[in-house]
Amino acid sequence: TGIYQIRLHDMCCIFYYWLEPANAFEPFQEYNVGLIALAFLQGSFAYGGWNFLNYVTEELVDPYVNLPRAIFISIPLVTFVYVFANIAYVTAMSPAELLASNAVAVTFGQKLLGVMAWIMPISVALSTFGGVNGSLFTSSRLFFAGAREGHLPSLLAMIHVKRCTPIPALLFTCLSTLLMLCTSDMYTLINYVGFINYLFYGVTVAGQIVLRIKQPDMHRPIKISLIWPVIYLLFWAFLLIFSLYSEPVVCGIGLAIMLTGVPVYFLGVYWDNKPQCFDAFVGRLT
Repeated sequence: TGIYQIRLHDMCCIFYYWLEPANAFEPFQEYNVGLIALAFLQGSFAYGGWNFLNYVTEELVDPYVNLPRAIFISIPLVTFVYVFANIAYVTAMSPAELLASNAVAVTFGQKLLGVMAWIMPISVALSTFGGVNGSLFTSSRLFFAGAREGHLPSLLAMIHVKRCTPIPALLFTCLSTLLMLCTSDMYTLINYVGFINYLFYGVTVAGQIVLRIKQPDMHRPIKISLIWPVIYLLFWAFLLIFSLYSEPVVCGIGLAIMLTGVPVYFLGVYWDNKPQCFDAFVGRLT
């Protein structure tokens, strides 16, 4: 009984030790605002799916009702699951173990699940495939919509005859993804994508505020209070400014990747009066 009590006491200490305020906020290095912003940028990548459903509103049933409902339900649910998953990791692993692990969930399973540890890598793989499926389903619609508006080659606006899916846009998305995989460091890739995403998110949200001021009488089937875009822009400015200060090279490369779309913009959008031979050449090329 004495041995059992000692083991139970040790296990309970491990259970909440790193959650105590004195230990949870103990810094392992000097505080740096830039690194804190970079941590937020990387951590918020896990919550980046909130906007994907907006890309497929044409394929939603009653989007003005179901789109806000899906977002209002999914964001609190995902936040609850992610936060408690991280609390579970902290209860079983020290910060040093978390930093040393290449796959935190797998290490967590090895420590606590014993012979059933194989469940964790399978669960992570299923979650990854689910995320990729959602990204492919929505991102390809961006290229499809751009091509339909004449901003990209018309090939990308074509759909499958029977399944009505944008197969060329999906293949183009696959090619773009393979190019991104040339970067071996996953965290660097997240910084690239996260910085560009938040840059566009901020511009989009700022545009909503500008339109609300300049065109207050515009018909808006989905309308929210302006306090939320303002709060988002403040958080957005904090992330981008200090992330750029902390990792100027990585963020600069992300900006350079984004600027590669400038020639496409001038050829596909800004140049209105294209000669017929140019359109014919692009059609034959694609």
